Amino acid sequence: MVSFSILQDRGLLTVGGADRSSFLQGLISNDINSVTPDCAIWSALLTPQGKYLYDFFITEFEGRYLLDCEAARLMDLGRRLSKYKLRASVDLGKEEGMVVLAVYGAGVGEYFGLTENPGEVAAFRDGIAFVDPRLADMGVRTFLGKKSAKAALESIDLEEVSAESYDTFRLGLGIPDGSRDMIVDKSILLESNFEELNGVDWEKGCYMGQELTARTKYRGLLKKRMVPVDIEGREPSLGAAIFCDKRQVGEMRSTRAGLGIALMRLEYLERAITGEIKLVAEGSIITPRKPEWANF
Repeated sequence: MVSFSILQDRGLLTVGGADRSSFLQGLISNDINSVTPDCAIWSALLTPQGKYLYDFFITEFEGRYLLDCEAARLMDLGRRLSKYKLRASVDLGKEEGMVVLAVYGAGVGEYFGLTENPGEVAAFRDGIAFVDPRLADMGVRTFLGKKSAKAALESIDLEEVSAESYDTFRLGLGIPDGSRDMIVDKSILLESNFEELNGVDWEKGCYMGQELTARTKYRGLLKKRMVPVDIEGREPSLGAAIFCDKRQVGEMRSTRAGLGIALMRLEYLERAITGEIKLVAEGSIITPRKPEWANF
């Protein structure tokens, strides 16, 4: 079954103006030149020290960029970007007339004339649809007019389900969700699997926070990874410590329906996956899984 969820916790920031591409290129972790009317990307904005601040999807629509980001932090992101405008010809705004929806299920791309290529974009009704740039298995995201979005998707025989259902689906695939899983001013991209999920470009040149990101990769400094986990017992609180005996080996992030995301020390990960060691967080048993897309 192919279903859709209205993502009320997402918003759209607009970036227009003659210098919009060069402006974003010097700030974000991915290559803005990859964004065309036919291709979307996932990217992040970091601190100068290379720590996570925001992540977002970027599409091109009607001569401007649309940044799909956390609604609760949208205005904060806008203010942050404004600080870097200087004399650049860039217009920042909020798209009030569109809503973000997630569509997922087997064969979802066929409903929009899309393949399974991450980031592929197609026009759809009064907006656009694109394959999730992180992972094709995550389905399709759409930006549609608020008044017509639900009817547009129901007209092609898609069924609406709750945003919570989509969140459970996300957790099953081990995909991080913004500041619920990545700690602002602390998390780093490679621990959060941005390389595997197509969120960083190694060829684009300088951007804010690039030095730490590159050093972590090329010097082999990565000691932790974000992974999906199964939870036996009550779901631990956000940030709960994960223990192996008395040693802390990880930390919980978002959870739902017996599933979760955790930041785990790599030296314990394989033994925990095979059941050689037992992990516990707030009295619940935590069993990590290595997702199919992982190469660590």
